[in-house]
Amino acid sequence: MSTRPVTITDQAVTGADPAVQVASRVEDVVVGDEIVRYRYSTRVTHWSVAFFFIVCLLTGMPIWTPVFGWMAHLFGGLHVCRWLHPWAGLAFFASSLVMIAQWWRKMILEKSERSWVGPRLFQYMRYEDHDQNVGKFNGGQKLFFWAAAVGALGLLVSGVVLWFPPQFQQWVRETAILLHDVTFIGFAVAIVFHIYLGTAAEPGTFRAMTRGTVTKPWARLHHPRWYREVTRDNSRPR
Repeated sequence: MSTRPVTITDQAVTGADPAVQVASRVEDVVVGDEIVRYRYSTRVTHWSVAFFFIVCLLTGMPIWTPVFGWMAHLFGGLHVCRWLHPWAGLAFFASSLVMIAQWWRKMILEKSERSWVGPRLFQYMRYEDHDQNVGKFNGGQKLFFWAAAVGALGLLVSGVVLWFPPQFQQWVRETAILLHDVTFIGFAVAIVFHIYLGTAAEPGTFRAMTRGTVTKPWARLHHPRWYREVTRDNSRPR
């Protein structure tokens, strides 16, 4: 589905920063030399997921192994971590559900994006992918979204078993421990790459999740089809 082209001039909005004001309520619109990528509610959801994941990480590591026992002091001790960790996990899953509800339609893989399940993902990591048909989200971002959704579910299911171990059989508890550990490690590795791609690898990306906007050159470089849909600029870079 094409993005509805909308342009908002600086004169249409009062305030010191018109782009940020517009980004508080709508997205996929042009404001001066910027494009609103994420509205305020979307950014709040994203940062809520990130916050609760970090709390889960810091409270779960000292429970996982004594090597990270020093982290428990950040919350007042290991007993506090054991109490706080499952509740933070529920908050992480709940905020993830909100994010899924907001984004799932935009994250459906198009036929042309199925090649991301393979070598193309590594080409992107090596800056060798220059597809002019990339929309608001590329195939790699969509795969990460669905992997994170499945991972959140895996952490919830296994976490419930570990929260109430006497209610389950021994083999269920052992499976839950393995699933929780593997899913957590996968999440931790993926988050490192997510942060890297959103900062050092693609300068100008991080501001999309802080102020909600990106520059036109950034949009044209990284998401050219989305840029053309939003700006109605059908020219292609040579």
